[in-house]
Amino acid sequence: MSDAQKKYMHHFMEELLSYHVEYDTLTPMILRRVMHIFFEQFDPNRMYLLHSEVTPFLRADDTTVREILMQHQHSQYTVYETVEALMRTGVMRCKNIRQELGQEWIQSGSMIQIGEKREAGFPKNIADLRRYIQHVFHMAIVSVMQEEYIQEPTRRQREQIVSLVEKRFSIHEDSYCEEKNAKTLSEHVMKAFARSLDAHTNVFTEDEALQMRLSLEKNFEGLGVVLREGIEGVCIRELVPGGPAEKSGAVQVGDKLLAIDGKRIIGISYKEVMGLLRKNRKGQITLVLWRDDQGEFTVSLRKEKIVLHEERVSYEVTPFGDGIIGIISLPSFYENGDGMSVEKDMKNAIQALKRKGNLLGLIVDVRENTGGFLNQAVKVASLFMTSGVVVVSKYAHNQEQCLRDVNGQMFYEGPLVFLTSKLSASATEIVAQALQDYGIALIVGDHRTYGKGTIQYQNVTDGKADKIFKVTIGKYYTVSGRSTQMEGVKADIIVPTHYAPFHIGEKYLLYPLKNDKVASRFFESGLDVHEKNLYWLKEHSLPNLQKRLSQWQDMLPVLKKNSEYRLQHSRDFAGFFALLQSHPTFAQLQAYEASIDLQLQEALHVVQDMILLR
Repeated sequence: MSDAQKKYMHHFMEELLSYHVEYDTLTPMILRRVMHIFFEQFDPNRMYLLHSEVTPFLRADDTTVREILMQHQHSQYTVYETVEALMRTGVMRCKNIRQELGQEWIQSGSMIQIGEKREAGFPKNIADLRRYIQHVFHMAIVSVMQEEYIQEPTRRQREQIVSLVEKRFSIHEDSYCEEKNAKTLSEHVMKAFARSLDAHTNVFTEDEALQMRLSLEKNFEGLGVVLREGIEGVCIRELVPGGPAEKSGAVQVGDKLLAIDGKRIIGISYKEVMGLLRKNRKGQITLVLWRDDQGEFTVSLRKEKIVLHEERVSYEVTPFGDGIIGIISLPSFYENGDGMSVEKDMKNAIQALKRKGNLLGLIVDVRENTGGFLNQAVKVASLFMTSGVVVVSKYAHNQEQCLRDVNGQMFYEGPLVFLTSKLSASATEIVAQALQDYGIALIVGDHRTYGKGTIQYQNVTDGKADKIFKVTIGKYYTVSGRSTQMEGVKADIIVPTHYAPFHIGEKYLLYPLKNDKVASRFFESGLDVHEKNLYWLKEHSLPNLQKRLSQWQDMLPVLKKNSEYRLQHSRDFAGFFALLQSHPTFAQLQAYEASIDLQLQEALHVVQDMILLR
């Protein structure tokens, strides 16, 4: 690691600490966490290192930890260079064992036996290590065979499968152990340091940043092809609807990729293939493809901005009485610089539902919504209330800031249910709990949501940052002063989803921050508002302050009783509850619900009861 890289790493760590809500200095506790994560991210499957090799680092005495801390303060990181050398030894040992296992399978054709379930810790000896490697190698081979729909592979196919498995292992191994890439060690140390601060502070690779950017902005520049690496090479797995590849009519799913802009890709890594596609950020890209019934052919495509419509707000209706009940699916809280936002899409959906009939009730389905932009959460909550505090943000040194609805205009007023699950998180929890606090909506779903009540600063959407990261800078609380951190939003009416039996949530993550409370903000004071804006707030917002409603909570005992009765007497739910008791896999629960959406069906019944009781 060069002196310049060491200084850069030191500067980056100091920068993260300056942002963080809870930690502002490097401590022995954080340093122990860093070392634990450093080994964990390198060897999660326990197939490289022995217990005796990691123990001196994971159980270092206090004196050693203080020495390492002093090294950190002077931009010296010899401990990680020592560990990196150990990792290289572990990788070579693992490769040799995999090579033996692969040759055995290629020669015999007999599937490798994975043996009994192994222990969670690092292996105690070489025999245990070989057994651990055998387990992981077996699972990797099975995965490729399932992807390729191969049940009884020929010798040639076994050779191809082993080759592909090795390529996939090398993606991880080379990022740690390629001496020619001097940046990798510092990058992995910085990633371990970031993750040691809390469950959501992180440093991102280019691929991770791209995926996060897609989820936040719902568009990207590209050809509209999704690739996969199979035993025959890199091929087209799917075409993005509306993308250049689909519109050209010349590209099909299954086409094999042979060259990009004149460079043959046979023999190069999948990572290098993706790099070639991203290198030419705009303009024409020439692909050489192979199709079995056509042979080799050439296609020229121009990169375009592609909007992921299927991951945006959608809606449907169901008739009831003299009107309709609307169902809005809200997948995330997205926004980009081209005017697309979840707030606009939600407004359009509500207006479209009103045009379809007398809108008697509304369900907002956020079961798969893991969050997004905080400002969009505030704007979505504002669609259902007049004005007032939506969320309180608390930063380092207990600085507090209120984010408000000051619009005064409601887009929907009536029976409202937010349908949640254990997966509903972050910005979703802000909206759900704020509307629950004000009495505007009832929460139906799993007994609690995910429990992410922290705020992150991120430069993922910057596009020009040299190091892409997010860091926890605060916690949020809704108008009641409650935080969803660790506890989540508790359902008013429990209707379990297929996530119910699984350990999903903030409290199961590594190093989550604790839950706490702040003072409630139902009675708006405006003390945090700048003097020049305070007059406007008093004149325009305070007269329209959202009142706490009680009608849905007043009828909650009847609504819960009705729901419990339906669930107890439903044949479909009886089967679902029986399955829950049998320790099912996630796939089994998903398969059971494939033909009928039980939770949505019950949410509809709840809204119908709200309409009738109202």
